[in-house]
Amino acid sequence: MEQTQARANIYALLSRILLQELDTRILQTIKDDEDILDFFPTLKEWKQLREVDNDTLLAEYFNPDFVNLSVLHLIPYETFYTRDDQMVETGGANPVTDIYSAYDFMVDYEVARTVSSDHIGIELEFMHHLANAEFQAHQNKDEKAVTELRTAQKEFLNKHLLQWAPMYLINMKYEARTPLYFDGADMALEFMLSDNEYLTEVLK
Repeated sequence: MEQTQARANIYALLSRILLQELDTRILQTIKDDEDILDFFPTLKEWKQLREVDNDTLLAEYFNPDFVNLSVLHLIPYETFYTRDDQMVETGGANPVTDIYSAYDFMVDYEVARTVSSDHIGIELEFMHHLANAEFQAHQNKDEKAVTELRTAQKEFLNKHLLQWAPMYLINMKYEARTPLYFDGADMALEFMLSDNEYLTEVLK
């Protein structure tokens, strides 16, 4: 059960980093938490993290890098990678819409810096939603629900995130100008692959 909670937390962190610019609160949380920093080894050793104030880090380093990686130069949407015409599907025909609805997951477009529900940050947030539901099912001792939610997570990884996100994340790592997004791309890719192996194992 602790592992499920940890998985949910990692998906939440990755979603937050990839979905929109950081704010002072989340940046300070990252700086203060050694467990989080261990996931970001390049950032942890980056001297500016300790020597530059948060407002400057955000305004001059991290947030311009986010905009470059998510808005200007790279396209973090599933349908861009999976449609033959490389168009982002913003309507009801988006391939993730039905599965979101089936698990009562709503996209808050006012909060998210996104135009479509298949943004990598939202897909990772959905994985957080499912892992959190799995944790609740564990607490309720509902083994049938636990199995169903694990199956849903594995299917979503294999039918959606792992079909395209590795390509985006490899490009993101290559294009990143700050260690936060360099490490974040690395962490997201490695975690999704390892989580898929974990889910495969527990569903045997």
